[in-house]
Amino acid sequence: MAFQPTPMDISIAITTPSSTIATNAEPTLLTERRITPTWTVLQVKSKLETMTGVPPGCQRLRLKAPSRPDQWVDGDETIIGDWGLIKGCEIEVHDSRPQSARPNFNDLSSVEKYVLPTSTYESLPNSVLAWKKNQKLGRFDPNSLSPEESMLHQTEKDKVEIQKRHIVISKRAIILPSSPPHIRRGTIRFVGPVPTIPFPGVDITVNEESSMDSFPIWIGIELDEPTGKNDGSVGGRNYFTCPNKTGVFVKPEKVEVGDFPPLSLDDELEDEMEEI
Repeated sequence: MAFQPTPMDISIAITTPSSTIATNAEPTLLTERRITPTWTVLQVKSKLETMTGVPPGCQRLRLKAPSRPDQWVDGDETIIGDWGLIKGCEIEVHDSRPQSARPNFNDLSSVEKYVLPTSTYESLPNSVLAWKKNQKLGRFDPNSLSPEESMLHQTEKDKVEIQKRHIVISKRAIILPSSPPHIRRGTIRFVGPVPTIPFPGVDITVNEESSMDSFPIWIGIELDEPTGKNDGSVGGRNYFTCPNKTGVFVKPEKVEVGDFPPLSLDDELEDEMEEI
């Protein structure tokens, strides 16, 4: 009996069409797979199911070989090596199922998501929360301020900064930090609480103006150039009026009041010459 050598496996590129609609779409490389030439086509399809997610009965294999025309591999019981399988070949796996019958693995809307209960998380000994408790950090620090106390502290700080910096409506100002040629200057249009800007840990929604005295203070500035974020409105509430993208709200410590006239065309040309 003559010795029959074991056929060498051949490394084949496995691809799928990048578009399930366009028939001439460029293929997408999935991976490489070593194929034994003596396998049947059905055996090959079974191996490819774990890579492509397409059931063997719904697969159509297109064999691409160097210097040869592409060919569709037919007959599940035929030997894959008989189709001229050589090194450098590519098998393109097509899904014959209609689009509606194919699972959409990108749609996560119907996937049930596990949410760890708060009580369970708080009982874990090796969580970040447990570490903070042990280190007495954040809200576990006995000397730390509550969110409401922190807000009142910020409000007092804002009032001091406003007095110290002489921040008054209609005065000219620049926003810090500023350095030529990127200096944002404008006119102060608003000084007061902005309840639509949230403060961490505190619900600052109010219904009465008198109760806003304890809220942090913001400075609304109408910029000379459209380098802002709004038109004087934040969270659907208007605090002052200016053209869109020229309004900005900053904290008092970011404001420097002074004689900052609006930039003229000559100033802009001079700045451009300095950059050159």
